[in-house]
Amino acid sequence: MVDMPPRVSRRSYLKRGTAGVVAVSGLSGCTLGGGGGSGTETLTIAAAIPETGSYSSLGGDLKRGYELGVERMREELDRDVEYILRDDESDAQTLREQLQSVVSNNDVNVVWGSFSSLLVTAGSAFSENEGLPFLGVTFAYEAPHRNDNYEWTFAPFPKSRDIVASTVGMLDLIPEAERPTDVGIWEPNSGWGEEMADYWEEYLTDEGYEVVLREIFEIGSTDFSTLISQSESADVEALLSCPTPPGGITAVNQIESSAWTPDVLKFVRAADPTQWWSALGETGAYAMMSPGPLPPGHGGQELRETYRNRYEIEGEFMPIVVGSAYNLAQVTTQAVSAAGSVTPADVRDSLRTATFDTVLGDFGFEENGIPKAGQITTTTGQWWDGNQMVVYPRGDSGRAMELKHPVDW
Repeated sequence: MVDMPPRVSRRSYLKRGTAGVVAVSGLSGCTLGGGGGSGTETLTIAAAIPETGSYSSLGGDLKRGYELGVERMREELDRDVEYILRDDESDAQTLREQLQSVVSNNDVNVVWGSFSSLLVTAGSAFSENEGLPFLGVTFAYEAPHRNDNYEWTFAPFPKSRDIVASTVGMLDLIPEAERPTDVGIWEPNSGWGEEMADYWEEYLTDEGYEVVLREIFEIGSTDFSTLISQSESADVEALLSCPTPPGGITAVNQIESSAWTPDVLKFVRAADPTQWWSALGETGAYAMMSPGPLPPGHGGQELRETYRNRYEIEGEFMPIVVGSAYNLAQVTTQAVSAAGSVTPADVRDSLRTATFDTVLGDFGFEENGIPKAGQITTTTGQWWDGNQMVVYPRGDSGRAMELKHPVDW
């Protein structure tokens, strides 16, 4: 079992929000342009992301978020910014080799992470060994922070506890007479899979839901028929899991072809990429993910407009991962600005002590590099008409809608 932190109740989670914090710097308009500055020290950032391989469907979104963030950094920091990007091919060993090559040939100050816990933890281990500040998003896994004595690793991203709190909030939106109470958890055979399953079981049980099924499956599985049959036999109403995108797409296709369908379907990680809709079409509707689109306020609308203008994209929403990646660049910018230095130890100390104002909200880090509990607003999104919409908390965003349920393909 994962060593659990004190549980944050759903009510506390909603009330704490972003109140009572002082940010390093506010957000202004996102006017894009070239860089450079009068600072005497160049900030050099190394990053490896999955431009090819099994996670490549998210690599492009991560790349665009980083690009937008670097462009903004070059405006705000009084120094040159060098950004060195490599393809990790969705492979942990390749990621380490690519980062080693960059660090060996450049005076690197900060390392940015890839996609998924597997690749992010590989980048973190490399950076810890090198004594370089490491920032990683798409990294909900908490156990490494609690058990690996991180000194240089920071994750400006909702963690497992935040995602599960958002799940409870989402379910509570459903009128009590219609609300599914019997929950099934498909648990990927991984450390993060177990952590998420543990949190879901604990939080949902405490809120009065019953976990009627919890079964493990191997990452990379292509046959979900046994899990589907077990879910049907257990009368699962709400199905929760965190499969890879290919695994989640395969699972939904097989569920749609079976005699059983859950009322609620939340596939964290799997439903993140735009590949979800292009592969599934209307069968991808109703599926939920967390974190979902950016919460209202905090400069999110400015970022969306900048994204559309920068990439000349009309008529579609900004992918979720773009906002998370941009938020990481904002944290780096504010940490360097507060430190007044690019020396790795100074940047790390700034990350430990400052409070950051980003498109995800205002937050600071615990000593282990996890965002302080309840400070990041963790939305739940849902696929509808080819777009990822916000269903919890809805706010007044033009991307918000009422939760669609039960699943009806």
